[in-house]
Amino acid sequence: MKTRNIYAVFFLSLFSLTLLGCGATETSESTGEYVDDTVITTKVKAAIFNNDALESAEINVETFKGEVQLSGFVSSTANMNTAVRLARNVTGVKSVKNKMQVK
Repeated sequence: MKTRNIYAVFFLSLFSLTLLGCGATETSESTGEYVDDTVITTKVKAAIFNNDALESAEINVETFKGEVQLSGFVSSTANMNTAVRLARNVTGVKSVKNKMQVK
């Protein structure tokens, strides 16, 4: 009977630690948020890559908790606006920060 209780306590402790390790804080993401952000980043990159006007653009995409940051270089303000518009239209994007520069 004692062995059974020890295993139960061990299992519950391990389970609790696992849950705490996967939780989000203000400066870190939960496992689910990380996966969601990875999907968002991939979709934004695909939208930018598949746009003929932006094919030669050097745009970096980063996502944190649904907020997309675009950085790098584009050839015109119109291309910058296109990239921002494409990013905003991706499902799951909460906001877009534009840190791009015209070269």
